[in-house]
Amino acid sequence: MTTEQPGFSTRAIHAGQEPDPRTGAVVPAIYQTSTYKQDGVGGLRDGYEYSRSGNPTRSALEECIAALEGGAKGFAFSSGLAAEDCIMRAILRPGEHMIIPTDAYGGTFRLVDKVQKVWGVDYSLAKVSQADAIRGEIRPGVTKLVWLETPTNPLLGIADIAAIAQIAHEAGALLVVDNTFASAYLQQPLSLGADIVVHSTTKYSGGHSDVVGGAVVVAEDIGVPEFADAAERVGFHQNSMGAIAGPFDSWLVLRGLKTLAVRMERHCDNAEKVVDYLRGRKDVTHIYYPGLDSHPGHDIAAKQMRRFGGMVSFQLEGGEQHAVDAIGRTKIWTLGESLGGVESLIEHPGRMTHASVAGTELEVPADLIRLSVGLEDPDDLIADLAQALDG
Repeated sequence: MTTEQPGFSTRAIHAGQEPDPRTGAVVPAIYQTSTYKQDGVGGLRDGYEYSRSGNPTRSALEECIAALEGGAKGFAFSSGLAAEDCIMRAILRPGEHMIIPTDAYGGTFRLVDKVQKVWGVDYSLAKVSQADAIRGEIRPGVTKLVWLETPTNPLLGIADIAAIAQIAHEAGALLVVDNTFASAYLQQPLSLGADIVVHSTTKYSGGHSDVVGGAVVVAEDIGVPEFADAAERVGFHQNSMGAIAGPFDSWLVLRGLKTLAVRMERHCDNAEKVVDYLRGRKDVTHIYYPGLDSHPGHDIAAKQMRRFGGMVSFQLEGGEQHAVDAIGRTKIWTLGESLGGVESLIEHPGRMTHASVAGTELEVPADLIRLSVGLEDPDDLIADLAQALDG
C-alpha cells in the first residue's frame, strides 16, 4: 500500500495480502502445514517453525484485522470464546476482579461465571449504558479489566467507549471492547481509548456462516503502564494455550474481510427498513435498535459508530409462546443461532443464545426476538416477517 493512510476497504483488500512474490497470485496461499523445514538448527525462514506458533495464512489475517482496527498487533483464534479466554488469562490473576455487562452474551457470562471464577477471578455486573454504574463497581487496586459490548447482545445497549476508557484507566484497569456486533467497519474502539478489541470472526468478519473463529487486536498505546506488554502477554498465551485459527479458517475470514464494508452497508440498509416496518405494528411492544431516535444510546452511537448495524431485537404482545410460534413460521428468515452472515437469522434468545443466563441478573425478556438482518431483498424479508407475525 502506497498511501500514508489508506481507506478501510483498501486496507481490507491489501493489508497483509501482497501478491505472492513467486507466482504473482493475488489471493494469499493456504499454508496447510504443521511444520517448516529449517535451514540448519534454529535457522527459521521468516520465523516459522511450527504452525501453532505461526502460520503465514494466519499471519496475513492477523495483520489485516489489526490494520482494520487501527491496532499494533492482531491475533487469530479458533473461536470468539477462545479469544476472550486468552485475554482474561493473559491479563487477570487469581484474586483480581473484572466488570462485565448486565446484558452480556451468554457465552461470555458462562466463561466468566463458570470458568474464570473457579480459577479465582471475581466479577461484578454493570450497565454499559451508565458510565457511573461502571465506576461504582470499580474495586481500587483489584479491578484489572472492564469488559464492554457495544452494542450489547441481545438488547443493543450502547456504551460511551471514551468515557469508560477514562474511568478504567484511572482505576488501573484495561478496557476490552467486544466489537462483534458493530464490526471493525462500523466502529473502531481503539481510536476511542480502548486497549483491546475482541471479535467473534464467525460473525460479520467472516460473513458467510462457513467458519468459526475469533480475533484480538491490541492497541499501540496501552492506557495502563502495568499492562504495556499486553500484546506480548496475549501472544504468549495464544501460543501456550494453542487455540489458534487454522490456515483454511484464517483464509475464509480473510476472504470475508475483503467485502466487509459493502456487506455492512447493505446490512444497515436492510435493518433500517425492517425497523421501519416493525414500528408500524401495534403488536410490537418494544424495539431495540440504536438507530432509533428513541433509543437511550442513540446519540452516543451516532457519535462513535459509522452506522447502526444489522442487529435488531424486539418484544411482541402475547408473551413467550407467541414469540416462539412466530419465529417458527418464518420461511426466508432462518431459525438459528449466530449472526452476521449473508442470510437473515431469527432466534429466541431466552431459549437459545442466552439460555445460559436464565435465572441470573442477565436473564433476557421471555418474549424477546432477535434478528440478524441479512442481505436478501428487504421487501422479501418484511413480507416473511409479516406472515409469521400475523400467524
